[in-house]
Amino acid sequence: MTPKITTQNFNGVAVTAFLVCFLTGVLATVFTRQPAPTLAGALVGLYLLFAIKVVRQWEKAIKLRFGRYVGLLGPGIVLIVPVIETLSQVVDQRVRVANVSAETTLTRDTVPVNVDAIVFWMVWNAEKAILEVENYGDAITMSAQTALRESIGRHDLHQALAERETLGQELQKILDQKTNPWGITVQSVEIRDVQIPLDLQDAMSREAQAERERRARVILGTAETEIADKFAAASVVYKDNPVALHLRAMNMLYEAIKEKGSMVIVPSSAVETMGLGGSLATASLAKQQ
Repeated sequence: MTPKITTQNFNGVAVTAFLVCFLTGVLATVFTRQPAPTLAGALVGLYLLFAIKVVRQWEKAIKLRFGRYVGLLGPGIVLIVPVIETLSQVVDQRVRVANVSAETTLTRDTVPVNVDAIVFWMVWNAEKAILEVENYGDAITMSAQTALRESIGRHDLHQALAERETLGQELQKILDQKTNPWGITVQSVEIRDVQIPLDLQDAMSREAQAERERRARVILGTAETEIADKFAAASVVYKDNPVALHLRAMNMLYEAIKEKGSMVIVPSSAVETMGLGGSLATASLAKQQ
């Protein structure tokens, strides 16, 4: 509920003024030995008690005289004529936050979702906010909830999940157009959470895993193809240059036997074909030394 100031709300300044007037009348009665000063002090104090109001720095209040709008008051100390004048609602002009939720709302692709959002808004014209709307706080909350449901219905599930910022900007424009005539501006709307059913979460998780598996297999197949192409190109070079093939074979054997405790079995036909007998003996002697 929006706070209100009535003639029954007393503040520290009004109470202090009442006490000062009353005590002054009592002291005057003591010196003059007549009750009139006390009575006068009490009456003046009661008047100030109901007439002095305090409006805080971030607030605005509307003065009504016999129910008619007179003007805006505050911030600071304001004076009214009791009974004749009253202060209406006090409007907080700071930025305020409203939590909005849309439960079990269907997206455009008929998926039920629960969406939570935060609306940042403020009153820029206190006169319109009080005179045009009965309860602007409830009006903001209900309007935001309705706009959130309508916006979700115009988007698919993947848009609601991946484009939260765009969805929030769209909601902000819709709400700002609706609330500006009330003297209220919606600064921003943030989509805090989008919840989907557990069964759909499991299905989306399996779909994501299958997609990652497919990509992994495609990458592996691409790598195999590239390796095969490189081997094919190398085979052409080795075919026309037997010396290069022998050097490659010797290097492979050297890499295999240079580790301690390793054993390499090479077919005799390969040794005779590439003339590696002497090379193997030399490598073995070098290892022992």
